[in-house]
Amino acid sequence: MKPLYILFGTIFLIAGVAGIFLPLIPTTPFLLLTAALYFRGSDRLYQWIISHKILGPYIVNFRNNKAMPLRAKIWTLALMWGTMIYCIACLLPALFLKLLLTVVGISVTCYICSLKTLK
Repeated sequence: MKPLYILFGTIFLIAGVAGIFLPLIPTTPFLLLTAALYFRGSDRLYQWIISHKILGPYIVNFRNNKAMPLRAKIWTLALMWGTMIYCIACLLPALFLKLLLTVVGISVTCYICSLKTLK
């Protein structure tokens, strides 16, 4: 099972890293899943992911505090809404899809705003 945990952990790691740059892909849940899978598959990979300079704080802050830094909240919401507004205005022809995307955006915004803010 350990090779499967490592394989799926790596797949979710790639998705989490993509989420840093693509605002519609959630970063933290994928990184948390990566950490959980690496924890079961490889102590070395688990220690690497939680001590990583860029990715580690996502996992540790959320796991310990259920919190995000203010800069990360602002950056996440700005990128997410920039992408969503572009999609709603230029790409989606159906009103139903525009409304659905708006509801998703509002829901994600409420969730992010409900997290504690790290100083």
